[in-house]
Amino acid sequence: MELRQLQYFLTVAEELNFSRAAERLRITQPPLSLQIQNLEKELGVLLFYRNNRHVELTDAGKVFQDEVRKILDQLHRAVENTKRTHHGEIGKLRVGFVGSATYDILPAVLREFRRSYPDVQVHLLELSTPAQIEALRQEEIDVGVLRPPVEDELLCTEIVSISPCVLAVPKQHPLLERKNVSLTDLRPYPFVMLSPKTWAGLYHEILELCNPIIQQEALEFQTVIGLVAAGLGIAVVPQSAMNLHTQDVVYLDLNDQLPVASMGVSWRRNNQSPLVKTFIKMIEEA
Repeated sequence: MELRQLQYFLTVAEELNFSRAAERLRITQPPLSLQIQNLEKELGVLLFYRNNRHVELTDAGKVFQDEVRKILDQLHRAVENTKRTHHGEIGKLRVGFVGSATYDILPAVLREFRRSYPDVQVHLLELSTPAQIEALRQEEIDVGVLRPPVEDELLCTEIVSISPCVLAVPKQHPLLERKNVSLTDLRPYPFVMLSPKTWAGLYHEILELCNPIIQQEALEFQTVIGLVAAGLGIAVVPQSAMNLHTQDVVYLDLNDQLPVASMGVSWRRNNQSPLVKTFIKMIEEA
């Protein structure tokens, strides 16, 4: 049984006229009649009652018509979904992200991606940068939005945003009485630090810059700033975090004395998924 025979049968069943069916199919009537006869022989049932003036579906033909229509509809959906998957318009994308990406580049990208590709299922996993690197290696996520550097030959990484860091201090802190604050002014005061387990690069940059007294470490910037608000110390945070705890924390720009915070996107070098390429392109444009 061939797909062509099923299409021929369905056309005859819809027209109930071999001449009109042949015209729709752009073939002559004799080969159409022969294909229907061959189909009936293969099935071992009569699909049409027919004479010189009349064509009518048998009961078996009516059941076959319903089933063939379902088959062809399913085949059409399969072809369309295959094409859309190839073009990155449908499927599933697993995205890892660091918590600080949610008040940086990620929300705008996700809004635009969902608007442009509503049929793509996006699964989000909040993971530290080291955890994302391992998840990428193990093929547990497709894309990672993380904090460089990423040193892994299996992965590609691009920097997608760079912003300066600022100093977060609690209100009423002595540093706020100074007109200009330098790195040497920070030495007497305890720091709340983002753990190197979350972002090793920034942690070690801060150590090299001012050799701080570390009062407390935390795994997320939101926790770091919350502890600053509670008066446990001061902290170096990305500029994108300045909307957190604005009533209890003051953010100081130290005029390029502090490190810059970069955000990157990583993916497996051998991953050729059009969904991954589309998502990365959207992040780059954002």
